[in-house]
Order: sequence, then C-alpha cells, then structure tokens
Amino acid sequence: MISIDECFLFHQNDKIVVGCSTGPDSMALLDMLMKVQKKYNLLLIVAHVNHNIRRESYQEAEFLKNYCADNQLIFESMVIEEYGDDNFHNEARNIRYHFFESVVSKYHANYLMTAHHGDDLMETILMRMVRGSSLKGYSGFKKVVQMSNYQIVRPLITFTKSELEEYDKINHVPYYIDSSNEKDKYTRNRYRKYILPFLKEEDEHVHLKFLKFSCYLDEACHFIDKLTKKAVQRCIIDDKIIIDSFLEEEPFIQKEILYYFLGKYYQDDLILIHDRHIELILSLIHSRKANSFVNLPNNVIVNKKYNELRFVRDVDEILSYEIEFDRFALLPNHHSIERVSNVDNNSNFVCRLNSKDLLLPLVIRTRKMGDRICVKGLNGSKKIKDIFIDKKISVQERDLWPIVTDSTGMVVWIPGIKKSKFDKKNNEEYDIILRYN
Repeated sequence: MISIDECFLFHQNDKIVVGCSTGPDSMALLDMLMKVQKKYNLLLIVAHVNHNIRRESYQEAEFLKNYCADNQLIFESMVIEEYGDDNFHNEARNIRYHFFESVVSKYHANYLMTAHHGDDLMETILMRMVRGSSLKGYSGFKKVVQMSNYQIVRPLITFTKSELEEYDKINHVPYYIDSSNEKDKYTRNRYRKYILPFLKEEDEHVHLKFLKFSCYLDEACHFIDKLTKKAVQRCIIDDKIIIDSFLEEEPFIQKEILYYFLGKYYQDDLILIHDRHIELILSLIHSRKANSFVNLPNNVIVNKKYNELRFVRDVDEILSYEIEFDRFALLPNHHSIERVSNVDNNSNFVCRLNSKDLLLPLVIRTRKMGDRICVKGLNGSKKIKDIFIDKKISVQERDLWPIVTDSTGMVVWIPGIKKSKFDKKNNEEYDIILRYN
C-alpha cells in the first residue's frame, strides 16, 4: 500500500495546492493527501483546469467540484477558452501552471503538488534525448523545484502509472480516463504506448533506473553550475553577454551560459528549449551582422548589437525584421518557416518553388510600403495591404507577418494567406518546398 508519508516530509499546517485533472494519477494523489490531512492539519486546495478540448471535460469538472464539496475541500477551477497556434501541449501546460501559481498566491500556499510519476519521468527523458536538450534537460524533471515563495513537489515520482491505478482500485478511488491519451498524434502518447512497455519487459523496475539517471545528471549539473556561475561573472555585464569575453570560454561552458540565461525566462519550463535554439543563438553570436536577433518560444527575443547579446521578453521591440533564409527560421509572430523534403499538403501553409524562376537566397521579412504580389491564378498583381484587409488580419499582426521574397525583393509567398504565381503544383517541376508552422 502506497503511503504518501513515505514520499514527502510534511509539516503541521502545510497549505497545499493539488493540481488535479480527475485522471487516475491525480485522483490517487488527492486521496493520499486526504488520508493524512487530519494528521498534519493540512489545508488542501484542489486546482482544476478544463482544457475545453473534449465534450466530457465539463462533466469531469462538475464531478470534481462535487467531490471536493463532499469531502470539504476547497475547489478552484478555470476553463481555457481558446488556444493560439502554438504546440497544444506546451501552451496548455503554460496556462495550467500560471493558473496554479495564481491559486498558490491566493491561499499563500507553500506547496504545489502534481501527480507526475515514474512513467512520466521516463517519457520526458526519452523525448528530450530524441529532440535534443541541455544536460539539465536530459535529466527530465525533479521531485522538488524551488520557486520564489513556494515549492513544486512531485511526491509520486518513484511509482509507476500501473501502481497508482492499482491504488485506485484497492481504495475505490473514482477517476475519469482522458480519451485523448490514446491518440497517436501526440508525441508523448506514442512513447507511452510503444516504447515504455518494451523497456518494462526488459526490467519491471526500469523507472527507478531512469530516476537514478536523472538524479546523477542533476548532481553533475550542480557541479557544472558552479563553473558556469564563475564564467557568467567573467562575461556578463548589466545583464548582457559581452560576446568577446563569451567566446573565450570553452564551447561546453558557452552553451551552459546560454542555458543559464534561458533559465531566467523559462524556469521549470525548459522543455520548450532544445539544442536547435542554442544553435540558433550561437549562429547569431558568430554572425557578421552587427544587429540581428532570433526568436524563442514564449515571446523571448535574443538581440545582438555589436559586441553585446541581450535577452528580452517584449515582442513590441521588434518593429521589422529581415532574415536570409536557408533551411529554418523562427519568426517574431511565434511561427516558423522550414524547408522540407516532402509534404502532403496544398494549403497556403505550403509553398513549392523552382529555383530556376528565382534569384536566391530567399528572404523572409516584414511588409514594406508598396509591396505587391502576383497572385496565383490571377492576371496582374495585388497590393499586400489589400490582401491583409480582405483576410481581416489585424494591424498588429500585419506588422510582424512574414513575407517571403527572392533576393531581388520579388514577393513569392505570404505564408498562411496567399501564394504567388511562382508556386508549383505537385505535377510541376520544383526543387524547394517551404512549410509555415
């Protein structure tokens, strides 16, 4: 029988916000906390986020509200009314944790507890190994994360999902199953369904091996952090990286310095950052351009001005941009354009070009006064300003919307909106395929 006393050191009168989804994991955590509530005189606040993706989500929220009322628990909830165009899981996670933080602040809680378990840790480590990350990123997530005035705690990290489901069965804990967890379109689901079962066949306690690996990397990171902090003192002045000093450091430490800076903006959210972002920043540093920038997730902008590198979170600082395109570009409107080898899509989010028709390299930039495009299927050209108006694109969006041109300035594509006459059909000759994400 799992006892949460063995997983975490409680104190009398602790105030704990419990992130609860009504799934088997979080309902098990809530039940465990309820079992020790009187012993430690805990104040339990249940925080629930309705992701508003499935029809059942409102039923689940109502169930949890009634469950809390029946057990004299405080219940706080929110509904995500709409999503942007970012990665769904990342965006939902950001919204969820911002909400949890607001609940923690409201009740002056000292802990936020979530039901992340050993399987979650395995999935996270494997996903980051495949997509690329930092040494700290490869360690997955920690059991305890110190925030400014509270701690995020994952007390169930040593248990598997099946162990928690068995706990629910023995203790008659009610829960709901999220049907989207079975859909292969989500990366984490594919790891959960196909990779973890194989590893568990090799060793039923493999999750503890991953936990040991995570802790080992975390210890290594602690040592490296000491070296990085000394390097930071050598090459950072007034919260800016002095590029000449930065380049005197070892390449590994250079990357750690960048992750140090990024940690200020992402904290426990470094899952959003992978090695491609670090490569982009390093390319920016080594670029011959005196003034340039790259865009990172969550509105973080890295600005290079001569010998200084500055990190900001204010997209309004970027009024215009011009990017010489090679294979991939992160854009200030939080989208990206990449060159792909094949794609089964003919929408305005994909453009096929023949380099013989153009003068390379391609350029991605903001609109300029008088810009026109020779629209595919129409005679003559049309003002890009009029196209934005026709599509009801807001003025703010227009200012950052990418325009793709060849090196002469001829517009060949307005990503996501309109193609030019240079776009090729599947059965025509082309050697460049661009995708807007």
